[in-house]
Amino acid sequence: MLTLLTRTDTVQLAQEAPSLKPYLPIVILFVLALAFATLSVLLGPLVGPSRYNKAKLAAYECGIEPSPQPLVGAGRMPVAYYITAMLFILFDIEMVFLYPFAVQANALGTFGLVEILLFIATVGFAYAYVWRRGGLDWN
Repeated sequence: MLTLLTRTDTVQLAQEAPSLKPYLPIVILFVLALAFATLSVLLGPLVGPSRYNKAKLAAYECGIEPSPQPLVGAGRMPVAYYITAMLFILFDIEMVFLYPFAVQANALGTFGLVEILLFIATVGFAYAYVWRRGGLDWN
């Protein structure tokens, strides 16, 4: 059976079709970011200086030059550097979760207040545990 579409049917079909036009700026941004990253990686060695010396090729960790005969370990840096860095990152990221609460504090109401107090208490207990175990002591 053959049916004829009227003008209103055609308009309704055109309105129902999803449009990808709003996503075009995001796609362009991703393409530009990919192009910038690729060009930076490819052009860096070509444009940058290529004079190498002993200082540039030596290992560099935490601002301390490695000694040839360390007292402890086989040329490795003390673990305290890495533990301190991990603790900083851990507590720093946990504090970032406070920002959305600060923005929407009025909208969350009492429930949000209780949740954020529980979150702060959890972070406080973790901080106290690390402090008690000596994770923040610098020897």
